[in-house]
Amino acid sequence: MTEFVTSADGTVIAFDRTGEGPPIILVGGATQFRAFDATTIELAHQLAARGFTAVNYDRRGRGESTDTPPFAIEREIEDIDALVTEVGGSAALYGSSSGAALCLWAAATGVAVTKLVLWEPPLSLPGEGDDGAWLAGLAQRVAAGDHESAAEFFMRDMPPEWLETARHSDAWQTMLEIAPTLVYDAAVLERAQHGPWNELWATVTMPTLVIVGEQTLPDFPPVAEALVAALPNAAQRRIDAANHDWEPGVMADAIAAFLRGGFPRPDGPKRVG
Repeated sequence: MTEFVTSADGTVIAFDRTGEGPPIILVGGATQFRAFDATTIELAHQLAARGFTAVNYDRRGRGESTDTPPFAIEREIEDIDALVTEVGGSAALYGSSSGAALCLWAAATGVAVTKLVLWEPPLSLPGEGDDGAWLAGLAQRVAAGDHESAAEFFMRDMPPEWLETARHSDAWQTMLEIAPTLVYDAAVLERAQHGPWNELWATVTMPTLVIVGEQTLPDFPPVAEALVAALPNAAQRRIDAANHDWEPGVMADAIAAFLRGGFPRPDGPKRVG
């Protein structure tokens, strides 16, 4: 049954709570929300079966959640903070793709995060950013009301077949409807270009696991390695996954093992699995 929590600016955030045990909040990436993302719903059920309370929510502007302009990354952080308060005052976070960057900003800002799990954050490596050009171009298209152009622009650096598959799928119309929220994902990624990661995320001291797929795209492993090097208490794991997709059972096993364990060890290796 859908539940609702009110964020600091009055935005209503819709979520499902599944299972009983230590809470983990699932933070979606671009276009992800409950009615459009059966894989994350299954992940929530898999985590519940492993003894956790999984909270799967619609980020603002998507699904049953409302939105309150003007947008700022801080508003999305407040949404996560409201969910953390709702589930008891502290929680682990799992971030998928651009949602992983949002998790990092939430943890850095002081949200009561116990552990972080980050799935293939699509960040630009330090020194390789575009000084905000991608974000600005996307925002211009959204402001002009050209949602199709915005969605295409957002996916411009992804494998071309991903865009073609999306354009010819039943999901394309939904993607166009929520295209304005793509600016939110671009913003959380662009902010990582504003300084060295070890400085931007110096306060992200909780145990953090960065996960990439064994058959992933070439951009993700270097980013994972750079994050592990920059974060105070992080390690990397590879799982059986490909093309930015994963199986719920495989991901649930990796998350549950990390949440239950004492890893990463301060004197241990920076990579496992």
